[in-house]
Amino acid sequence: MADLDIRVDIVRSLSSVPPAVWDACANPQDTGPRPKDPFTTHRFLLALEQSGSVGDGTGWDPFYLIAYAGETAIGVAPLYLKHHSQGEYIFDHNFAHAYERAGGQYYPKLQVAVPFTPATGRRFLVRPEHKDIATSALVQAAQRLALNNGLSSLHITFCTDDEYSQASDLGLMQRVSQQFHWRNDTYASFDAFLATLSSRKRKNIRKEREVANQFGGEFEILSGDDIQPIHWDYFWQFYQDTGARKWGSPYLTRSFFDIAHETLRDDILLVMARKDDKYIAGALNFIGSDTLFGRYWGCLEHYPCLHFEACYYRAMDFAISNGLDRIEAGAQGEHKLSRGYMPSETYSLHWFADEGFAQAVESYLKAERDAVKDDIEILTAYGPFKTATIEEQD
Repeated sequence: MADLDIRVDIVRSLSSVPPAVWDACANPQDTGPRPKDPFTTHRFLLALEQSGSVGDGTGWDPFYLIAYAGETAIGVAPLYLKHHSQGEYIFDHNFAHAYERAGGQYYPKLQVAVPFTPATGRRFLVRPEHKDIATSALVQAAQRLALNNGLSSLHITFCTDDEYSQASDLGLMQRVSQQFHWRNDTYASFDAFLATLSSRKRKNIRKEREVANQFGGEFEILSGDDIQPIHWDYFWQFYQDTGARKWGSPYLTRSFFDIAHETLRDDILLVMARKDDKYIAGALNFIGSDTLFGRYWGCLEHYPCLHFEACYYRAMDFAISNGLDRIEAGAQGEHKLSRGYMPSETYSLHWFADEGFAQAVESYLKAERDAVKDDIEILTAYGPFKTATIEEQD
Protein backbone atom coordinates (compact mmCIF):
# COMPACT_ATOMS: atom_id res chain seq x y z
CA MET A 1 0.00 0.00 0.00
CA ALA A 2 2.90 2.37 0.76
CA ASP A 3 4.07 1.96 -2.85
CA LEU A 4 0.91 3.50 -4.28
CA ASP A 5 1.51 6.30 -6.75
CA ILE A 6 -0.63 9.13 -5.38
CA ARG A 7 -1.51 12.34 -7.14
CA VAL A 8 -3.63 15.15 -5.75
CA ASP A 9 -5.76 17.28 -8.07
CA ILE A 10 -7.24 20.69 -7.25
CA VAL A 11 -10.83 21.19 -8.36
CA ARG A 12 -12.46 24.61 -8.30
CA SER A 13 -16.05 23.38 -8.54
CA LEU A 14 -17.77 20.23 -7.31
CA SER A 15 -20.00 20.39 -10.37
CA SER A 16 -17.10 18.74 -12.21
CA VAL A 17 -16.87 15.87 -9.68
CA PRO A 18 -19.42 13.03 -9.87
CA PRO A 19 -21.34 12.79 -6.57
CA ALA A 20 -20.53 9.08 -6.31
CA VAL A 21 -16.79 9.78 -6.49
CA TRP A 22 -16.88 12.40 -3.74
CA ASP A 23 -19.31 10.55 -1.48
CA ALA A 24 -17.40 7.27 -1.74
CA CYS A 25 -14.64 9.09 0.18
CA ALA A 26 -16.80 11.43 2.27
CA ASN A 27 -19.08 8.73 3.68
CA PRO A 28 -17.50 5.41 2.69
CA GLN A 29 -19.03 3.30 5.43
CA ASP A 30 -22.64 4.42 5.15
CA THR A 31 -25.06 1.53 4.91
CA GLY A 32 -28.31 3.18 5.93
CA PRO A 33 -30.47 5.88 4.40
CA ARG A 34 -28.55 8.76 6.00
CA PRO A 35 -24.89 9.79 5.81
CA LYS A 36 -22.97 9.94 9.06
CA ASP A 37 -22.03 13.54 8.26
CA PRO A 38 -24.57 15.38 6.11
CA PHE A 39 -22.28 18.42 5.78
CA THR A 40 -19.46 16.72 3.87
CA THR A 41 -21.75 15.20 1.25
CA HIS A 42 -21.39 16.31 -2.34
CA ARG A 43 -24.96 17.66 -2.31
CA PHE A 44 -24.44 19.93 0.73
CA LEU A 45 -21.13 21.42 -0.41
CA LEU A 46 -22.44 21.86 -3.95
CA ALA A 47 -25.52 23.65 -2.59
CA LEU A 48 -23.22 26.18 -0.88
CA GLU A 49 -21.41 26.67 -4.17
CA GLN A 50 -24.40 26.82 -6.51
CA SER A 51 -26.24 29.24 -4.22
CA GLY A 52 -23.35 31.70 -4.15
CA SER A 53 -22.91 31.23 -0.40
CA VAL A 54 -19.26 30.39 -1.17
CA GLY A 55 -17.24 31.54 -4.16
CA ASP A 56 -16.58 34.94 -5.68
CA GLY A 57 -17.07 37.81 -3.28
CA THR A 58 -17.74 35.67 -0.20
CA GLY A 59 -14.20 35.24 1.11
CA TRP A 60 -14.59 31.46 0.69
CA ASP A 61 -12.95 30.39 -2.60
CA PRO A 62 -13.16 26.62 -3.22
CA PHE A 63 -9.98 24.65 -3.92
CA TYR A 64 -11.23 21.10 -3.33
CA LEU A 65 -8.52 18.44 -3.11
CA ILE A 66 -8.91 14.95 -4.59
CA ALA A 67 -6.24 12.29 -4.03
CA TYR A 68 -6.04 9.53 -6.63
CA ALA A 69 -4.34 6.15 -6.64
CA GLY A 70 -4.39 5.39 -10.34
CA GLU A 71 -7.89 6.28 -11.49
CA THR A 72 -9.51 5.72 -8.09
CA ALA A 73 -10.21 8.63 -5.74
CA ILE A 74 -9.00 7.55 -2.30
CA GLY A 75 -9.43 10.83 -0.44
CA VAL A 76 -10.95 14.30 -0.76
CA ALA A 77 -10.91 17.48 1.31
CA PRO A 78 -13.14 20.60 1.28
CA LEU A 79 -10.39 23.25 1.06
CA TYR A 80 -11.05 26.98 0.79
CA LEU A 81 -8.91 30.05 0.25
CA LYS A 82 -10.06 32.42 2.98
CA HIS A 83 -9.86 36.21 2.80
CA HIS A 84 -11.18 36.75 6.34
CA SER A 85 -12.03 34.69 9.43
CA GLN A 86 -15.81 34.93 9.26
CA GLY A 87 -18.05 31.89 9.39
CA GLU A 88 -15.43 29.63 10.99
CA TYR A 89 -16.38 29.55 14.72
CA ILE A 90 -12.77 28.78 15.69
CA PHE A 91 -11.53 32.27 16.37
CA ASP A 92 -8.06 33.18 15.12
CA HIS A 93 -8.22 36.97 15.11
CA ASN A 94 -5.44 37.08 17.70
CA PHE A 95 -3.25 35.05 15.33
CA ALA A 96 -4.03 37.46 12.50
CA HIS A 97 -3.26 40.55 14.59
CA ALA A 98 0.03 39.11 15.87
CA TYR A 99 1.08 37.97 12.40
CA GLU A 100 0.42 41.37 10.88
CA ARG A 101 2.08 43.24 13.77
CA ALA A 102 5.17 41.19 12.99
CA GLY A 103 5.06 42.49 9.41
CA GLY A 104 3.38 39.53 7.73
CA GLN A 105 0.19 39.21 5.70
CA TYR A 106 -2.17 36.76 7.39
CA TYR A 107 -4.86 36.75 4.71
CA PRO A 108 -5.49 34.96 2.48
CA LYS A 109 -5.06 31.64 4.29
CA LEU A 110 -6.17 28.09 3.59
CA GLN A 111 -8.98 26.39 5.51
CA VAL A 112 -10.14 22.78 5.45
CA ALA A 113 -13.67 23.13 6.77
CA VAL A 114 -17.36 23.04 6.09
CA PRO A 115 -18.24 26.73 5.70
CA PHE A 116 -20.50 28.27 8.36
CA THR A 117 -20.83 24.91 10.13
CA PRO A 118 -19.41 24.42 13.64
CA ALA A 119 -20.05 20.67 13.62
CA THR A 120 -17.50 17.94 14.24
CA GLY A 121 -16.72 15.66 11.33
CA ARG A 122 -13.90 14.22 9.28
CA ARG A 123 -12.05 16.84 7.29
CA PHE A 124 -9.72 14.54 5.39
CA LEU A 125 -12.34 12.37 3.76
CA VAL A 126 -10.40 9.23 2.98
CA ARG A 127 -11.24 5.64 2.23
CA PRO A 128 -10.49 3.52 5.32
CA GLU A 129 -8.16 1.14 3.47
CA HIS A 130 -5.98 4.11 2.43
CA LYS A 131 -6.42 6.25 5.52
CA ASP A 132 -2.81 7.13 6.39
CA ILE A 133 -1.37 7.57 2.93
CA ALA A 134 -4.38 9.52 1.63
CA THR A 135 -4.51 11.83 4.67
CA SER A 136 -0.80 12.54 4.40
CA ALA A 137 -1.11 13.27 0.67
CA LEU A 138 -3.97 15.72 1.23
CA VAL A 139 -2.14 17.58 4.01
CA GLN A 140 1.05 17.82 1.99
CA ALA A 141 -0.86 19.07 -1.05
CA ALA A 142 -2.49 21.82 1.02
CA GLN A 143 0.86 22.82 2.52
CA ARG A 144 2.48 22.95 -0.92
CA LEU A 145 -0.36 25.11 -2.18
CA ALA A 146 0.25 27.51 0.70
CA LEU A 147 4.03 27.62 0.23
CA ASN A 148 3.90 27.97 -3.55
CA ASN A 149 1.52 30.93 -3.24
CA GLY A 150 3.11 32.69 -0.27
CA LEU A 151 0.14 32.01 2.03
CA SER A 152 0.53 32.32 5.77
CA SER A 153 -1.17 29.24 7.08
CA LEU A 154 -3.41 26.20 6.88
CA HIS A 155 -6.25 25.50 9.33
CA ILE A 156 -8.39 22.38 9.75
CA THR A 157 -11.41 23.13 11.91
CA PHE A 158 -13.89 20.90 13.76
CA CYS A 159 -11.98 17.75 12.88
CA THR A 160 -12.50 14.41 14.62
CA ASP A 161 -10.57 13.25 17.67
CA ASP A 162 -8.93 10.62 15.45
CA GLU A 163 -7.62 13.29 13.08
CA TYR A 164 -6.57 15.34 16.10
CA SER A 165 -4.48 12.43 17.37
CA GLN A 166 -2.66 12.27 14.00
CA ALA A 167 -1.48 15.88 14.27
CA SER A 168 2.16 15.29 15.17
CA ASP A 169 2.59 12.72 12.38
CA LEU A 170 1.21 15.27 9.93
CA GLY A 171 3.26 18.23 11.16
CA LEU A 172 0.19 20.06 12.46
CA MET A 173 -0.48 21.84 15.76
CA GLN A 174 -3.41 20.91 17.98
CA ARG A 175 -6.07 23.24 19.31
CA VAL A 176 -8.90 22.39 21.70
CA SER A 177 -12.16 24.34 21.92
CA GLN A 178 -15.49 23.69 23.59
CA GLN A 179 -19.14 23.20 22.72
CA PHE A 180 -22.20 21.82 24.49
CA HIS A 181 -23.53 18.45 23.30
CA TRP A 182 -26.45 16.33 24.48
CA ARG A 183 -25.94 12.58 24.71
CA ASN A 184 -28.71 10.03 24.46
CA ASP A 185 -28.12 7.40 27.13
CA THR A 186 -30.55 5.05 25.36
CA TYR A 187 -33.48 6.93 26.91
CA ALA A 188 -36.87 5.34 26.32
CA SER A 189 -38.58 8.75 26.50
CA PHE A 190 -38.04 12.39 27.38
CA ASP A 191 -39.33 11.60 30.87
CA ALA A 192 -36.63 8.96 31.19
CA PHE A 193 -34.04 11.66 30.46
CA LEU A 194 -35.67 13.98 33.01
CA ALA A 195 -35.43 11.23 35.63
CA THR A 196 -31.64 11.49 35.48
CA LEU A 197 -31.66 15.19 36.44
CA SER A 198 -31.66 16.82 39.83
CA SER A 199 -35.13 17.70 41.10
CA ARG A 200 -34.73 21.44 40.59
CA LYS A 201 -33.47 21.12 37.02
CA ARG A 202 -36.19 18.60 36.21
CA LYS A 203 -38.89 20.95 37.46
CA ASN A 204 -37.39 23.90 35.59
CA ILE A 205 -37.44 22.04 32.28
CA ARG A 206 -40.99 20.87 32.78
CA LYS A 207 -42.02 24.43 33.53
CA GLU A 208 -40.21 25.77 30.47
CA ARG A 209 -41.91 23.26 28.22
CA GLU A 210 -45.28 24.10 29.70
CA VAL A 211 -44.73 27.84 29.20
CA ALA A 212 -43.36 27.40 25.67
CA ASN A 213 -46.36 25.38 24.55
CA GLN A 214 -48.73 28.11 25.72
CA PHE A 215 -47.68 30.55 22.97
CA GLY A 216 -51.09 30.20 21.38
CA GLY A 217 -50.24 27.96 18.47
CA GLU A 218 -48.71 24.60 17.68
CA PHE A 219 -45.43 23.05 16.61
CA GLU A 220 -44.91 21.22 13.34
CA ILE A 221 -42.05 18.72 13.00
CA LEU A 222 -41.12 18.42 9.34
CA SER A 223 -38.62 16.43 7.29
CA GLY A 224 -38.31 15.16 3.73
CA ASP A 225 -41.42 15.60 1.61
CA ASP A 226 -43.31 17.16 4.52
CA ILE A 227 -41.22 20.28 3.93
CA GLN A 228 -42.81 22.60 1.39
CA PRO A 229 -41.48 25.76 -0.34
CA ILE A 230 -43.65 27.95 1.90
CA HIS A 231 -41.68 26.75 4.90
CA TRP A 232 -38.49 28.15 3.37
CA ASP A 233 -40.19 31.47 2.66
CA TYR A 234 -40.83 31.80 6.37
CA PHE A 235 -37.53 30.33 7.50
CA TRP A 236 -35.61 32.80 5.35
CA GLN A 237 -37.24 35.57 7.37
CA PHE A 238 -36.26 33.84 10.63
CA TYR A 239 -32.69 33.36 9.39
CA GLN A 240 -32.31 36.98 8.34
CA ASP A 241 -33.56 38.21 11.70
CA THR A 242 -31.10 36.08 13.66
CA GLY A 243 -28.24 36.83 11.28
CA ALA A 244 -28.76 40.57 11.52
CA ARG A 245 -28.73 40.42 15.32
CA LYS A 246 -25.79 38.02 15.73
CA TRP A 247 -23.26 38.49 12.97
CA GLY A 248 -24.38 41.46 10.89
CA SER A 249 -25.44 39.75 7.68
CA PRO A 250 -26.51 36.18 6.89
CA TYR A 251 -23.86 33.85 5.48
CA LEU A 252 -26.27 31.78 3.40
CA THR A 253 -28.10 33.21 0.40
CA ARG A 254 -31.80 32.84 -0.22
CA SER A 255 -30.94 30.52 -3.09
CA PHE A 256 -29.33 28.06 -0.68
CA PHE A 257 -32.70 27.30 0.89
CA ASP A 258 -34.31 26.76 -2.51
CA ILE A 259 -31.55 24.30 -3.45
CA ALA A 260 -31.82 22.68 -0.01
CA HIS A 261 -35.50 22.03 -0.72
CA GLU A 262 -34.59 20.17 -3.90
CA THR A 263 -31.53 18.22 -2.80
CA LEU A 264 -31.20 18.30 1.01
CA ARG A 265 -34.66 18.08 2.54
CA ASP A 266 -34.24 14.39 3.42
CA ASP A 267 -31.26 15.46 5.56
CA ILE A 268 -33.22 18.23 7.31
CA LEU A 269 -35.49 18.47 10.33
CA LEU A 270 -37.53 21.66 10.66
CA VAL A 271 -39.26 22.54 13.92
CA MET A 272 -41.78 25.25 13.04
CA ALA A 273 -44.04 27.18 15.42
CA ARG A 274 -47.35 28.14 13.80
CA LYS A 275 -49.89 30.62 15.12
CA ASP A 276 -52.95 32.20 13.49
CA ASP A 277 -52.28 30.57 10.11
CA LYS A 278 -48.70 31.78 9.87
CA TYR A 279 -45.32 30.59 11.05
CA ILE A 280 -43.74 32.76 13.72
CA ALA A 281 -40.55 30.84 14.60
CA GLY A 282 -38.49 27.87 13.54
CA ALA A 283 -35.35 25.82 14.09
CA LEU A 284 -33.40 24.05 11.35
CA ASN A 285 -31.49 20.84 12.09
CA PHE A 286 -29.50 18.45 9.92
CA ILE A 287 -29.84 14.71 10.50
CA GLY A 288 -26.85 12.37 10.48
CA SER A 289 -26.92 8.62 10.94
CA ASP A 290 -26.20 8.97 14.68
CA THR A 291 -26.27 12.72 15.40
CA LEU A 292 -28.75 15.56 15.11
CA PHE A 293 -27.05 18.86 14.30
CA GLY A 294 -28.83 22.02 15.42
CA ARG A 295 -27.96 24.84 13.03
CA TYR A 296 -30.28 27.85 12.82
CA TRP A 297 -33.06 29.43 14.81
CA GLY A 298 -35.13 32.53 14.25
CA CYS A 299 -38.46 34.12 15.06
CA LEU A 300 -40.76 36.94 14.06
CA GLU A 301 -42.65 37.01 17.36
CA HIS A 302 -41.11 36.46 20.78
CA TYR A 303 -42.66 34.21 23.42
CA PRO A 304 -41.16 32.93 26.68
CA CYS A 305 -39.14 29.71 26.38
CA LEU A 306 -40.07 29.23 22.71
CA HIS A 307 -36.40 29.08 21.73
CA PHE A 308 -35.64 26.37 24.31
CA GLU A 309 -38.57 24.24 23.17
CA ALA A 310 -37.91 24.52 19.44
CA CYS A 311 -34.13 24.18 19.54
CA TYR A 312 -33.43 21.86 22.45
CA TYR A 313 -36.40 19.92 23.78
CA ARG A 314 -38.01 19.08 20.43
CA ALA A 315 -34.56 18.05 19.20
CA MET A 316 -34.24 15.70 22.18
CA ASP A 317 -37.67 14.24 21.45
CA PHE A 318 -36.59 13.54 17.88
CA ALA A 319 -33.22 12.06 18.87
CA ILE A 320 -34.83 9.73 21.42
CA SER A 321 -37.59 8.63 19.05
CA ASN A 322 -35.11 7.96 16.24
CA GLY A 323 -32.33 6.36 18.27
CA LEU A 324 -29.73 9.04 17.62
CA ASP A 325 -26.72 9.04 19.92
CA ARG A 326 -26.30 12.77 20.44
CA ILE A 327 -27.18 16.33 19.52
CA GLU A 328 -24.65 18.98 18.58
CA ALA A 329 -26.32 22.32 19.18
CA GLY A 330 -23.72 24.54 17.56
CA ALA A 331 -21.39 27.16 18.96
CA GLN A 332 -21.50 28.97 22.30
CA GLY A 333 -24.28 28.96 24.87
CA GLU A 334 -23.59 28.08 28.50
CA HIS A 335 -27.36 28.29 28.99
CA LYS A 336 -27.45 24.84 27.35
CA LEU A 337 -25.75 23.31 30.39
CA SER A 338 -28.80 23.42 32.66
CA ARG A 339 -30.81 21.72 29.91
CA GLY A 340 -28.61 18.64 29.70
CA TYR A 341 -26.13 19.76 27.04
CA MET A 342 -22.74 19.03 28.57
CA PRO A 343 -19.37 20.62 27.73
CA SER A 344 -17.45 18.66 25.11
CA GLU A 345 -14.07 19.17 23.51
CA THR A 346 -13.88 20.11 19.85
CA TYR A 347 -10.69 20.02 17.85
CA SER A 348 -8.80 21.88 15.16
CA LEU A 349 -5.36 21.62 13.55
CA HIS A 350 -3.06 24.41 12.40
CA TRP A 351 0.10 24.96 10.38
CA PHE A 352 2.09 28.14 9.73
CA ALA A 353 4.67 28.62 7.02
CA ASP A 354 6.80 30.81 9.28
CA GLU A 355 8.54 28.49 11.76
CA GLY A 356 9.22 31.21 14.31
CA PHE A 357 5.58 32.27 14.38
CA ALA A 358 4.54 28.61 14.58
CA GLN A 359 6.64 28.14 17.71
CA ALA A 360 4.97 31.12 19.37
CA VAL A 361 1.50 29.80 18.45
CA GLU A 362 2.37 26.35 19.78
CA SER A 363 3.16 27.83 23.19
CA TYR A 364 -0.12 29.70 23.18
CA LEU A 365 -2.09 26.61 22.14
CA LYS A 366 -0.56 24.55 24.93
CA ALA A 367 -1.71 27.08 27.54
CA GLU A 368 -5.11 27.35 25.86
CA ARG A 369 -5.61 23.58 25.85
CA ASP A 370 -4.95 23.44 29.58
CA ALA A 371 -7.39 26.31 30.20
CA VAL A 372 -10.14 24.71 28.12
CA LYS A 373 -9.77 21.39 29.91
CA ASP A 374 -10.00 23.16 33.28
CA ASP A 375 -13.08 25.07 32.12
CA ILE A 376 -14.78 21.87 30.97
CA GLU A 377 -14.06 20.21 34.30
CA ILE A 378 -15.59 23.12 36.21
CA LEU A 379 -18.66 23.34 33.97
CA THR A 380 -19.23 19.60 34.16
CA ALA A 381 -19.42 19.86 37.94
CA TYR A 382 -22.31 22.31 37.49
CA GLY A 383 -24.24 19.98 35.20
CA PRO A 384 -27.91 19.22 35.86
CA PHE A 385 -27.58 15.50 36.47
CA LYS A 386 -28.09 13.79 39.81
CA THR A 387 -25.02 12.97 41.84
CA ALA A 388 -24.40 9.33 42.64
CA THR A 389 -24.92 9.86 46.35
CA ILE A 390 -28.18 11.80 46.32
CA GLU A 391 -31.63 10.41 45.76
CA GLU A 392 -34.19 13.09 44.95
CA GLN A 393 -37.93 13.12 44.54
CA ASP A 394 -40.21 15.49 42.64
